[in-house]
Amino acid sequence: MNKYTSPQNIRRHLTLIGNCVLLGLLAACGSGARSVEAGVVVATSSAAPIAAKPPRIGHVFLLVLENEDYENSFGATSPAAYMAKALPARGALLSNYYGTAHFSQGNYIAMISGQGPNPDTQSDCHDYVEFKATAPADANGQAVGRGCVYAADVPSLPDQLEQAGLSWRGYMEDMGNNPQREAASCGRPRIGARDPARKAEPGDQYATKHNPFVYFHRVIDDPSRCNRHVVNLKQLSADLANAAATPNFAFITPSLCHDGHDSPCVDGEPGGLVSADAFLRQWVPLILDSAAFKQDGLLIVTFDESNGPQTDASACCGETPGPNAQFPGLSGRGGGRIGAVLLSPFIKPGTISTKPYNHYSLLRSVEDIFGLPYLGYAAKTPAGFGSDVYTQLPEPSGNP
Repeated sequence: MNKYTSPQNIRRHLTLIGNCVLLGLLAACGSGARSVEAGVVVATSSAAPIAAKPPRIGHVFLLVLENEDYENSFGATSPAAYMAKALPARGALLSNYYGTAHFSQGNYIAMISGQGPNPDTQSDCHDYVEFKATAPADANGQAVGRGCVYAADVPSLPDQLEQAGLSWRGYMEDMGNNPQREAASCGRPRIGARDPARKAEPGDQYATKHNPFVYFHRVIDDPSRCNRHVVNLKQLSADLANAAATPNFAFITPSLCHDGHDSPCVDGEPGGLVSADAFLRQWVPLILDSAAFKQDGLLIVTFDESNGPQTDASACCGETPGPNAQFPGLSGRGGGRIGAVLLSPFIKPGTISTKPYNHYSLLRSVEDIFGLPYLGYAAKTPAGFGSDVYTQLPEPSGNP
């Protein structure tokens, strides 16, 4: 057994027949019909419907870009043709996917913990300060108070994955390029210090605020664990070389240039959606060609938030004010409509879902996939990804 496999994980790979039962999309393998209704690929069958469950996905890749609304990213005039046209043609476009906060950091935190924003995360934590609780956690699992680095009693997705015998890694582009700013693994400031990696500099465009893992004491208090799991993006190529080396959950953060945050970039690149699209053209094929993805993978590409609270602070999925922020989106309830595109052997190319989802839905969906309990607001959001997204059974590969 190597560090990325376990008996529990191996058991997650079912036969094609097992997938048929779990998906509930077809009455039997090779039968049934499909139709398109209201922009959603729908599976139909004459048999009694089976409750939709996520297929036995074993590897989830989450790639997060920055600060664009849906029309800019996926509309007809998007400068990111690969993301807006080529990827949806191969997978599913979620046209009503929303961010949960403004500004950036609250969204990253939400994706791995279900914690809502507070005034410090809403300002992107220029100072790397402790979260100070002012009351016990509320009924929705929300830490009550303000600050940036959550105490050890606040769990996150990495804790859940490891407890279930599953593996994870965060891949951060440029982290450690300038060792005077941050280390090459688990890069972060000292507690209480001003964050030196808030903005890009030539040669190092890593931003701590886009690395959610280093805002949880459960992760950073074990240096060997953090160094092993939160690494430079360069490590991803090696980890994709074989399925055994590929983590079950991979969180991918491009640099401030390649995630579209800066435009132009400090190194002269155009930035914005142009540079983000170039990044996707480089890395997405590597993921899609990997053994882990072909076996049982799911790639999710989305944004943290729309392009500003004054432009769009809309919300979905029952998002409400939390105990620490009356307006999670500063001027509204959410982070705006951003869209997402998903690719998987379990997704029919060209699928379009108009069902509302947000970052809490995403966390819930990952927890559904791996059979984990829901954290924070993931338990409150109406649903994770369902049969509107998982629209296809993969071809038999000969391997369970």
